[in-house]
Amino acid sequence: MCGICGILLADQKAMCAPQLLESLHFLQHRGQDAAGIVTCGPRGRLYQCKGNGMIRDVFNEQRLIGLIGNMGVGHLRYPTSGSSANAEAQPFYVNSPYGIVLSHNGNLINAPALKHYLDQDVHRHINTDSDSELLLNVFASELEKTNKVRVNEEDLFTALTGVYRECRGAFACVGMLAGFGLIGFRDANGIRPLVIGERINADGSVDHLMASESVALKAQGCTKWTDLLPGQAVIIPKSTMKPIIRQVVPMESYTPDIFEYVYFARPDTVLDGISVYRSRLAMGDKLAENLVERFGGLDRLKKMVDVVVPVPDTSRNAALQLSFTLGLLYREGFVKNRYVGRTFIMPDQQARRSSVRTKLNAMDLEFEGKNVLIVDDSIVRGTTSKEIVQMAREAGALKVYVASCAPPIRHNHIYGIDLADTKELVAYNRSEAEIATTIGADDVIFQTLPDLVEACKEGNPHITGFEVGVFSGEYVTGVESGYLEHLDRIRFENAKLKKLGTRVAVLNTLDLINGDGEGKAEVDIGLYNQGDYR
Repeated sequence: MCGICGILLADQKAMCAPQLLESLHFLQHRGQDAAGIVTCGPRGRLYQCKGNGMIRDVFNEQRLIGLIGNMGVGHLRYPTSGSSANAEAQPFYVNSPYGIVLSHNGNLINAPALKHYLDQDVHRHINTDSDSELLLNVFASELEKTNKVRVNEEDLFTALTGVYRECRGAFACVGMLAGFGLIGFRDANGIRPLVIGERINADGSVDHLMASESVALKAQGCTKWTDLLPGQAVIIPKSTMKPIIRQVVPMESYTPDIFEYVYFARPDTVLDGISVYRSRLAMGDKLAENLVERFGGLDRLKKMVDVVVPVPDTSRNAALQLSFTLGLLYREGFVKNRYVGRTFIMPDQQARRSSVRTKLNAMDLEFEGKNVLIVDDSIVRGTTSKEIVQMAREAGALKVYVASCAPPIRHNHIYGIDLADTKELVAYNRSEAEIATTIGADDVIFQTLPDLVEACKEGNPHITGFEVGVFSGEYVTGVESGYLEHLDRIRFENAKLKKLGTRVAVLNTLDLINGDGEGKAEVDIGLYNQGDYR
């Protein structure tokens, strides 16, 4: 899971970096590990600023001033395959051919085979363990086959056909060809989201934007946007400022990752025509039905539960709807420290455990002497849930029930969301009763998978289903042989690097001498020492 965005302003003299930064602020929830922006200035020169940490850690006014140009792409990194070292921060860049920049959200399930292909067959050097770099180099390799000094839109679409042929998995990408224009494309199953929009200026000119979520476009003043469909690509040349959308490969399915609606996306986002907010309200209704059945009727449920308490923030909409449907008291029993990031994005188990109590505080007034139903969006490792249940008991709760808006997560996520190794999942090889015992709850009630799908599918009749592999073990694309072992190895190496303290911010300025494909790139690398900008 990452946040990506891109922008092409009609005003050739304008600077897009501040607007890219604002878009990234609306996507910060999608990644807190690293942030980056690359812009394209006059004569195709590229200017890049990226580093580890959140937006506030990487960017300041001085650095924004150095990001020249009316066209650019941005990225927020959440670590999946690949480490969190500097080299993994995106957007990625290759100078040959033509100067290509790419921001990628997703995971490629044939990463080991791709790395071998790039090394042995097309002889392109790969510097990281990130599959995003693999995807970029596959695109570059396909584009190189044109053997042209300058490329056109047809050449780009042809190269993207090769990308779809070679790359398997989930990917939504926003890219930029130096001096040429913006590029966006989405995998043939539509697992990861990508929205494109336009903004009409006072003089009638049109700016073009792309982002992972519609909220980032709306915040920038876009009045019109649409989801890029599975297998589609869009090219927006600087010369014409007219988007060209094409179905590069046939749509294999229309199956967005259901976890976008359960947890990741903002509630004010609309993805693939489906309101995240409405889907979470529907999750609350479906979960309420499940609770009535589980407790043996509504009257008995009301005798056993005094109050509904959400785990802020993602489960709040579902919990409120559930309490309304059941006629139960709703209370905000946990106060959230808004300056602490998402706990499961934390680098290791110990950090997640210690972060829970820094992140949340239980109010005794809402727990003391009561039977409490705590509603959460999902239960992954169980670390957070265990701490939350313990906090509720310490605050005086008599009984603590936990309801999850999602079914038990029993399988690995292979498309860009590093939930955990399968054996670390609390639901792995455990019954619901055993899960309740593990997290210290009196009972745990999970949403059923059919109910979750039903809650999310309203709004877009064209969606054929959802990617639900974490619940069912059946993945839309299947799983390449040895890929799960590959993920485990990368996770292990990632953990070692983090323990060694490899978090260092890096600032790169990439000056492309001639962005039309005739020049070479010069890379100037410096550290964020004392606010220096190179």
